Amino acid sequence: MGPLLDPVQSDQVLPKKAAVVVIGGGIIGVSAALALAQKGIDVVLCEKGEIGGEQSSRNWGWVRKMGRDSREMPLIVEALRMWERLNETVEGETGFRAAGTLFISDDEAELERRARWLDIARPYQLDTRLLTSDELAALMPGATRKFRGALYTKSDGRAEPQKAAPAIANAVRRKGAKVFTNCAVRGVETSGGKVSGVITEKGRIACDAVIMAGGVWSRLFSKGLGLTLPQLRVRSSVQRTAPLEGGPEVAAWAPGVAYRRRLDGGYSIASDRSAIADIEPDNFRFMSQFLPALKMEWKTLHFSFGKQFFDSWAQSRPRALDQRSVYEDIRILDPSPRSALNSKAMTSMTKLFPVFAQAQVVQEWAGYIDVTPDAVPVISAVDAVPGYFIATGFSGHGFGIGPAAGRLAADLVTGDTPIVDPHHFRFSRFLDGSNPKPEAGV
Repeated sequence: MGPLLDPVQSDQVLPKKAAVVVIGGGIIGVSAALALAQKGIDVVLCEKGEIGGEQSSRNWGWVRKMGRDSREMPLIVEALRMWERLNETVEGETGFRAAGTLFISDDEAELERRARWLDIARPYQLDTRLLTSDELAALMPGATRKFRGALYTKSDGRAEPQKAAPAIANAVRRKGAKVFTNCAVRGVETSGGKVSGVITEKGRIACDAVIMAGGVWSRLFSKGLGLTLPQLRVRSSVQRTAPLEGGPEVAAWAPGVAYRRRLDGGYSIASDRSAIADIEPDNFRFMSQFLPALKMEWKTLHFSFGKQFFDSWAQSRPRALDQRSVYEDIRILDPSPRSALNSKAMTSMTKLFPVFAQAQVVQEWAGYIDVTPDAVPVISAVDAVPGYFIATGFSGHGFGIGPAAGRLAADLVTGDTPIVDPHHFRFSRFLDGSNPKPEAGV
C-alpha cells in the first residue's frame, strides 16, 4: 500500500468544454493547473486515481538546488522561491521547511567531483559550500563516525510528498477550476491536426489545449497520438519510521543511506543505491538513447526481470476510445518495494546514528520514476500536434522542481513570457539530432 494522502474532494459534473485539460494529478499537473487558474484560464484537471497517488507522494521529499543538472538550475531557483511562500499561496500545509541538504563523501576523489559542481552553482549565487570533516560533524550530532567532507546547501529544503500535491489541488479548486479524481482520460481527439478535445471515462471535454503530466504513463499516452517519447521508468523503494527523538535535522545522502526528517518527527530512509530498472520492452527500444546514462549509473542500478515485462507488453496494446482503458485498469501504480534494500539502508542508518536502534519502521513503499535519456524533463509544446503539451520525464527531480515546472508548462500553453528559457526542455531535442546526454552528477 502506498503512502497515506491528504484528501482532495473531486468535482462531480464533467463540463462539456474547457480551455485547457491537464492530464495527471501529480505535483507537476496540479502546479500547472494552479498556474493556469491564477491566470484566469478555464482549466480542468483529470486524474485517473487519487491526487499525488503515484511518484509525487512516493519520493524522498527533497527540495534541493544542490547537485542539479546545469540545464535545470534556472528552473529550480524559481521553484525554491515558490516553495518558500507555497503554504501561503495554497492556504494549506505542504510541509516545506528550509532545513538544508548534505551530499556526504568519504572518498577524496568523490569529494573533488562534488566540489566541481560549485562551478555550476556560482552564477546563481547559491549558499552551497564544501564542508570540512569537522564542519560536517557539527551538522550530524550523535553520529558514530566522521566523513571526509560534504557539499552543503543551507537554503535547500524538504516538504511532505503526501501533503504537497493535495494542498495545491485544493487551491486549484478554490480558484474555481475543476479537479476530477478517478477520472481517466482515454485519449485526445484532434480536428484538422489540432487538439479539439479529450475522451474521459466519464465523457468528452472539448478543449483547445492539453497538458500531459502523467509521469511514467506519459510515453504510452503520447504513443496514442503517434508520438515517440523516449522515456523509461525506474523503481525506487523508501521506508518511513514513527516519530523519533534525537535524530539528525539536516537531510543527507551518505554512503549507504539517504535520510530526511519528516514533518511528523519520523524519517524517510532509503538506500543510497535504491534504483531498480525493471526490464520492459521499452528498455530495448530505447537502449541506444539511454546507453550514455546507463554507463554513467551502471554501479548504482539494480536490474530486475519478471512479470513486469509481460504486464508492460500487455498494457501497451492499443484500445479504442470507447473501450475501457489501461488507465482505468490501473488507477494507482503501486509497485512492490525492495525490502532487502530498505533493510540494508536501516542497518546503515543505525550504525551511523545509534538512536535509530529504537526506530519503528511503520511503512515501506516503492514508486516509478519517469526518466529521459539526458535526465532532463520535457516541458514543451509538440509541433506535430498543435495544442498538445508535455510535462514529464523529471528523472527523480520532479518534486522539488514541480511548482516552477507547472508554471512553465502553463506559460507555454498561454503564450506568456516563460518563467525561464524552455530551450533545454523542448521535446524536439530527441528528434533533431541533438543527441542530448546526462551530465555527471554529484
